[in-house]
Amino acid sequence: MISGMIMIFIAIWIYQSAMKAKVSNVIMWVAGGAILFFFLVFLFQYINILILESARSSEGGIAYEAINGADRKNEGDFTGFSGILKSLYDELSPSIMSFGIIAFLRLKFITKESLSVANLFGGIIEMLQKIKESFKSPE
Repeated sequence: MISGMIMIFIAIWIYQSAMKAKVSNVIMWVAGGAILFFFLVFLFQYINILILESARSSEGGIAYEAINGADRKNEGDFTGFSGILKSLYDELSPSIMSFGIIAFLRLKFITKESLSVANLFGGIIEMLQKIKESFKSPE
């Protein structure tokens, strides 16, 4: 759900950046960015599953899963403070890493600006302000 909301914001962000940079095929850039974000989140989520399953401590690691055909219940692995950190990592890292990759590609192929933190995430504040203004009713 978090990734879906971020994907919508990325589509709006790419659209506004492409319109500002006067790039041709704006809709193709928006669709490509959203599809790439979805694919990257899926890929990073799969990698996270492999990492977390290989480090399972409660059932003997990934070998237990392969030999005994265990299911994916991780009752002992996601409890306590370390379990909270594992859950946060598993939920947020695919979205954050995918967002960073999309931001870099937007910078290099759409806006064609130099690499800096300000340019990499430029336009996000303006996008959020325009979204906020769109909810105001005309008087």
